[in-house]
Amino acid sequence: MSLSTLHHLERTTKGWAKVFVLDTGSVIDAEAEAMLQALHSRSIGGIANHLQVLAEKGAENFMEKFYVGYGHKSIGDCGDMTVFIEGVSLLVAKAIQDTKLYSGQESSTRYVDFSKQLFINPSHSATGEALLEQERAFYLSLLPALQQHLSSVFPIEEGQSESVYTKAIAAKAFDIARGFLPAGASTNLAWHTNLRQLSDRLLYLRHHPLAEVREVAEALEEAVIEKYPHSFSNKRYEDTELYMDTVMQDYYFHQEVPEFQVVSDTLDKQLLKNDIYIKFLSERPNGKTELPVWMNNLGTMTFQFLLDFGSFRDVQRHRATFQRMPLLTDQLGFHPWYLEQLPAAVQEQAIQHLEEVKKQVQSLSLSPVDQQYYLPIGYRVANEIMGTLPALVYLCEIRTSQHVHPTLRKVAQKISQYLMDTHQIKLFVDMSEYAFDIKRGQQDIVMK
Repeated sequence: MSLSTLHHLERTTKGWAKVFVLDTGSVIDAEAEAMLQALHSRSIGGIANHLQVLAEKGAENFMEKFYVGYGHKSIGDCGDMTVFIEGVSLLVAKAIQDTKLYSGQESSTRYVDFSKQLFINPSHSATGEALLEQERAFYLSLLPALQQHLSSVFPIEEGQSESVYTKAIAAKAFDIARGFLPAGASTNLAWHTNLRQLSDRLLYLRHHPLAEVREVAEALEEAVIEKYPHSFSNKRYEDTELYMDTVMQDYYFHQEVPEFQVVSDTLDKQLLKNDIYIKFLSERPNGKTELPVWMNNLGTMTFQFLLDFGSFRDVQRHRATFQRMPLLTDQLGFHPWYLEQLPAAVQEQAIQHLEEVKKQVQSLSLSPVDQQYYLPIGYRVANEIMGTLPALVYLCEIRTSQHVHPTLRKVAQKISQYLMDTHQIKLFVDMSEYAFDIKRGQQDIVMK
């Protein structure tokens, strides 16, 4: 079988997005794989016998009867697939990834050429298009100015590789300039999931407040129904659809939050004194060693804080925690870190630029949900994160690294300080101030 013979499924929305369901060329596809595992759970005949049944009868009727017809959802967990979604806004990517079960990758703003990348304009107006192009131009103008400025602030040291140093300076410049990108900037993402999870997520996505997300959900649903007609169905339950519409349209976005607050802490202090817990907390070695999952029974902690939307995109990757989706507005202010990193001569221009963007966004007369497309991702949003001790320890130790974006790193340090002060948890965290690290220039994926 050659690549040219594969039957990939592709759909486009009426807007800007493309959905691509990958055909890997497997003779045993996702439905057949699910059928084999289901048969294996009901018979001790062995996999060879199940393969013979598959060859004789096929997976189609089995999946239609047991997965869709009888509602044996666990069968759908046994067949996986990969979907590629292209040309969608950063907001769509976050909506798709808003589940603890998401597996996949999204394009990094650090490696995208935004001089050519599509910016999504839901107003379909010349004013909206002009505003997005204005934001593109300002972002692109920042990069050379920042690279020159950063080279003077962090000069190359003797013995350092010039190519790695140049990449590190560029990475730092991208991390600063990204705050001025609008959330309507387009991105690509891959979603590796299984039949059940995709079906469950489509229920949420087709009722999402953003029309762009709903369009992607419709295109994706159409493609997977064609690809796996016996695992997906157009069947709808009216009461469920109405219920989900209310949940998503009226209560999806989180908006209320103070600067930093511990909302709840249910950790069992008595259990923390148990010899077994003391042993595994105190003897845990360095080197990203995670706590045993049974320590989840200690309880949970919930933190609320302000963080720019750009860094929310980073912290949302921690699937072991629960996080509400914030609404991007200009009401909580632009994160000062982005302005503070600019050369003095550029700071005033940036402030004026943000004021002009704010004014023009208001002139578009859009809903707060659609205004998000035009707002720079350096604006702060309301964040809420709930996690068990193992989940939060992992987050703190990963996100206090010098390689993490400084705005997120500060939040991780605050959570770390709370864990250490309140519960005397041993952590391997970096609580130091930011220091430029040339190793940032080595964090890349390149073709050999």
